[in-house]
Amino acid sequence: MTDQAVESDDVTVVGESSGRSRKRRRTRRGQDVTSGQFLGRRRELKELRSDIERAGLDTLSGRKAPRARVLLVAGRPGTGRTALAEELLRQVADQYPDGTVRTRLTAPDGTPVPTERIARDLLNALELPAPPGESADDLTERLREGLSVRRVVLLLDDAGDAEQVEPLLPENADCLVVAVAAGPLTGISDVRPCTLGGLDTKSALELLTRHTGSVRITCDPRSAESLVELCGAEPAALEIAGGWLAVRPKESVADLAKQLHAQDGDGPALARVFRHAYASLAGPAARILRYLSLAPEGYVDPHTASALAGCSVSAARTTLDDFVALGLVRPVDSELPQYEVPGCLVPLLRGLTETQDRPGEVQLARARMLERTVRLLTSCRAITEPDGSPARKKLAGLPSALRFADPEAAAEWLRVRQPALLAAARLAVADGELDTLARRLMAALVRAMVAHRGTEAAAPELYGIHRLVLDVAERRNLPREKAAALLNLADLDAQTGRTTEALARYRAALDAGRAAQDPYATGRAMESVGGAYQELGDWQRAADWFGRALSQRLTRGERADAARLHGRIAAVHTYAGRYGEAMRGWRSAVAGYRKEGDVAAQARALSELARVQEYAGRPEESLCTCQEAVEWARQAKDVRLQAALQLRLADTLERLGDPAAAKLHRGAAERMLGEEIAGAPGNGAAEANPSEQAANAYEIRSASPKD
Repeated sequence: MTDQAVESDDVTVVGESSGRSRKRRRTRRGQDVTSGQFLGRRRELKELRSDIERAGLDTLSGRKAPRARVLLVAGRPGTGRTALAEELLRQVADQYPDGTVRTRLTAPDGTPVPTERIARDLLNALELPAPPGESADDLTERLREGLSVRRVVLLLDDAGDAEQVEPLLPENADCLVVAVAAGPLTGISDVRPCTLGGLDTKSALELLTRHTGSVRITCDPRSAESLVELCGAEPAALEIAGGWLAVRPKESVADLAKQLHAQDGDGPALARVFRHAYASLAGPAARILRYLSLAPEGYVDPHTASALAGCSVSAARTTLDDFVALGLVRPVDSELPQYEVPGCLVPLLRGLTETQDRPGEVQLARARMLERTVRLLTSCRAITEPDGSPARKKLAGLPSALRFADPEAAAEWLRVRQPALLAAARLAVADGELDTLARRLMAALVRAMVAHRGTEAAAPELYGIHRLVLDVAERRNLPREKAAALLNLADLDAQTGRTTEALARYRAALDAGRAAQDPYATGRAMESVGGAYQELGDWQRAADWFGRALSQRLTRGERADAARLHGRIAAVHTYAGRYGEAMRGWRSAVAGYRKEGDVAAQARALSELARVQEYAGRPEESLCTCQEAVEWARQAKDVRLQAALQLRLADTLERLGDPAAAKLHRGAAERMLGEEIAGAPGNGAAEANPSEQAANAYEIRSASPKD
């Protein structure tokens, strides 16, 4: 056999799928390890490195290479193909100063990962914008643009076919792409696969020695070589065989070789070794191992294992640590205990589950996992609430295993587990038989992410969750949930400038709200439709839809919302230059806020009325209204609004020919804002211009209605 590899040490990854970009030395799927663990594969590494510099077809024909060189490492899962790719990246890292980005193109269950999600993860890793809701084509275009000015290595793991790889290829010959696949990627030109088989005997024996120690290998070298042959010299099979021997110090290498040789049937070497290791497990441990195939994205923590198997968290963690020693799972280096189920074992585990567990038991295990996840997410959000709040009181009643010590611990758990949590939501929706739990999971996930990260930071993930909610609502004919999902999606569309798409979703949400007879959803949708038309500059339709929403609010006696809508209608009329109608609208808003006793809102509405009066050429009326607004702002203790109004008074007085009075008002504004800045800790030099701060406080300007 040729010199080949078994394990990889590290690879620099820029960013993580959670969106928090970092630069760390990590192994495949995130495990930090020490260096010096790579074995063999010298010939393959030499060929791959020389292939980087090889003149391609374009170069030979005198043309510049139109895109990055693509290297392909091909082999069955378990042959160390990703390990070889990572070792190659480690060796060439110095040639690519902008780092390495990596992603997986196929989920552990064999499902291709959508291009949109892949591109978004890579953009996050490169710290490039990835607006929520953008199409796969737009995201891949952003990715190519970002890579066009960088010198990076892109590792595409578990590629299913060329169609997955092609959209991700950088149009930059200074970049390098290393793809890992089971076979050739037909359709991508100028790619020579490096096909892997088993390890050379020397490397395979060294791998076994790492588990068993040198004595058992050197005492019986023939049996050791026989064991290597029975394992097909495949790294994954050797890891399990070595783990089995490591936990049984009294067993000889010859004993294991005889037991494997006695197994019925040929089959792949990995399957034979795995079956032998599985057969040696006690019943409860074997059950936990089978159910690990249900873990989202192949990531499992003690809580997930505990819920799947119906055992305690401590027992689950002990069993997972035992599996690590047996080579059946890998520990993931993180601040929290987390493990990875090797992708090559997932099909074997699923096969065992299908033959040894009843469908009802498997579904119950999934339900327990989702229920536990919902409770953890609820606890994760509750810890952010103030002491004494209903959420904190409810949190105190949960078992200690489900409680977080503080908000920082909860935020770290959410960050570490976010990829698995999002995968759990996707799997729950795809399953279709646990929709009630799926809806609860997605609602809890949204609340936790907003509580810890904020709506804007979590927007890309929230967009995906709302789409999942919409899928469930449409499948189960739930118009209220459909309306809510459409409204949330439309809001995110509007925030990212896709106003036309947002308008279509707001209209669909209105239809769903009417079908559900939900007055909140219909009112919210009508107002949002008006807002979309306002953004598009269609003032007439905007005023019409705001008027419909206003009628509903008045019918239901919702006076505060009615006052707010009077203001929105007045603003539209202002933009359209219909100042008479705008002034009537703001007066109605002022009256509504006065009835509600909302002094601050009344002051702001009066300030807007003063602005429209000035636009309409009525400076004296504007001056009086502005003075009234100052008085109400003083009662509301809104210093910034007072300062902004003082500046408006100064501008108006200057236009009326009273510069002395204008100077007094401008000085008063600066003193007010200066006192507020002085009283705010940590501001000081950051707020250098009080006049400018006052002018920006509520976007109060006097030059033009469209400023």
